[in-house]
Amino acid sequence: MASDLDPQRTIGSIVADDYRTAAVFNAHGIDFCCKGGRTIAEVCRTKAIDPRTLEAELHQAVSREGGASDDVRHWPLARLIEHIERVHHRYVESRTVTLLQFLDKLCKVHGDRHPELFTIREEFQACAGAMAAHMKKEELVLFPYINQLEKAAQHGTAPPTPHFGTVENPIAMMEHEHDAEGERFRRIAELSSDYTNPPDGCTTYGTAYAMLREFEEDLHRHIHLENNILFPRAKALEQELRHATA
Repeated sequence: MASDLDPQRTIGSIVADDYRTAAVFNAHGIDFCCKGGRTIAEVCRTKAIDPRTLEAELHQAVSREGGASDDVRHWPLARLIEHIERVHHRYVESRTVTLLQFLDKLCKVHGDRHPELFTIREEFQACAGAMAAHMKKEELVLFPYINQLEKAAQHGTAPPTPHFGTVENPIAMMEHEHDAEGERFRRIAELSSDYTNPPDGCTTYGTAYAMLREFEEDLHRHIHLENNILFPRAKALEQELRHATA
């Protein structure tokens, strides 16, 4: 990061440069994935944060001993896609099954004293269905096209002509769906008092809430990799190829 934080710089670009800054934004309740297009000036104004304080915290986060784990910004697109599918898509698939079982149990045991559990279960059920359809569209339509773009660039050939016209169209749909799931988890966090096990909560209660928090954190990382890194690079690559072959 530069020594002086540009107030017009977007949150998403800062996290894309170094994911360690995500912890700072999380601590202030700033959404860096779905709403990563907002500027530093905008979030400081809406959250009533002193920009100098935020800048100091960001510099502290990136100056701790040890560098960023791996600079995903420079990975080949195929490697980034494989990582998203293997790490994040498979996580969603496996975790939703377990979480739904836990939430069913909580509703049966604690639902009479905590009716909000039924709404949380309903929200998460909707998330599970929406994410399953979302990931399938990415794996069957969008990601294969991005891989084709990268291969065309590597071999110096013309880019493929997709039925959806341009990569910007499915990306816009995916980003809209990301926003919807981000909003859904904001509701879940509010309903669960930020995943706080109530005084009468059992071990299963606390475990389910801890898993929901983990799921949301993984979703943030997942959406960040797509919205702030994969999608912008795919759009730029497609434009570059089309201009080169025009």
